[in-house]
Formats: sequence, C-alpha cells, structure tokens
Amino acid sequence: MTTELCVFDAYGTLFDVDAAARALALDEPRLRDIWPRLAADWRRKQLEYSWLREVMGDYVDFWQLTRDGLDWAMEAQGLDDPALAARLMDLYRELPAFPEVPAMLETLRARGVKCAILSNGAPDMLASAVQAAGLAPLLDAVISVDALRRFKPAMEVYGLVETQLAISPAQTSFISSNGWDAAGAARFGFRVVWANRAGAPTERLSHSPDVILPDLTSLPDHL
Repeated sequence: MTTELCVFDAYGTLFDVDAAARALALDEPRLRDIWPRLAADWRRKQLEYSWLREVMGDYVDFWQLTRDGLDWAMEAQGLDDPALAARLMDLYRELPAFPEVPAMLETLRARGVKCAILSNGAPDMLASAVQAAGLAPLLDAVISVDALRRFKPAMEVYGLVETQLAISPAQTSFISSNGWDAAGAARFGFRVVWANRAGAPTERLSHSPDVILPDLTSLPDHL
C-alpha cells in the first residue's frame, strides 16, 4: 500500500542530540575534550531512564529524564556546576535539525505525503525544537507520549498515530534512527525505515525494519 503518512521519531532522527554539548564546547574549555563522551552518556542515560521508568510504571516527562540523564553524565565527568547544566538544557530545548531534514520534508510534502512526529518528548520541548529548527510549516502533527504517560517502545504509544490521525498502520511509514524504536514500530505493524546514523548493528529483536538508510537524504525514494 502507498505511504500516505510518514511518522518520524524526533530526537536523534530529526534533531541532532549531540548539538548542545558540541556547541557549548566551543566556548567552554571544560567541555572541549570531553563533550563527545558527555553527549553520549547524556543520551544513553536519557533513554535508559525512559525504559526503566516504563517498566516500573513510574512516569515523569521526557524533559525531566533529559535533566536526570545530564546530571548523571556530568557527575561521571567530574562536573558539578548547575549553571553549566542550565546552559546545556537551554541548548537542548532548541536543538538543530540534521542538515538534510528540511529538504527531505519539503520533498515528501510536494509528493502529497503527510508528515508527523511521534516522540517521547514532552509537548513543550517538542514545540520549542520544531520552532527553532523551522520545521513547523513542514509538519502536519506533533504527537507526544505525554498523552498516555508511557514511553516507546510500548505498543500503546505507536497506537497514538492511528487514534489521533485516523490512519491505519498499513498506510503509514515510521522512521527512526533508533534500532529498538524501529523494531517496536515494526512489531506494531508500520512499514519501518531505520535511519542508521550511527552505523550500528541490527538489533537482535523479533521484528526488523523494512529499509535501512544511513540518513534521511534519500528517504522519499524508498517509500
């Protein structure tokens, strides 16, 4: 069936999650040599906390998880500076899109394909990122898990697309840079494209993506 809707994960897929630490390292000497590890730990703990809280049934929104992950990552690097943490969080609120994203979305819309986000992100942080990256005119909907107080890859989260946008999984392509997210979306029934930006091995899970790409540049040609 022809794809009528593309649903994108946000963080790491459309938005560059390393950009906050990278940008601040340009004028913060303490981050100059450690920012890649700081950014990696920050992202890893942010995701781990979402999975753990989902399993424990102990929901807090993704903005809080982002701050919790940053606190862990900073402590791991021997950094104890609330002002530095605040600057990093401010930058995270306005992460840039990856370079190919605007043109890719414009191509999809020109071909009559609707575009939406389904993200663990809290509504206000998603709104800020979308606005800062200039993507608002290119998106038909932004859906947050906050409506359910659950996190991906819970099947109920993927179901938000069908209930809120009145479209079947068979008409929808789901795109994520996270292999575990791609597997969850495939299990739900979406056609799935994994934007494997990190060049990671395929996850050893029961469901696999239909298409694997290095980024989103050629996505319109694979729908």
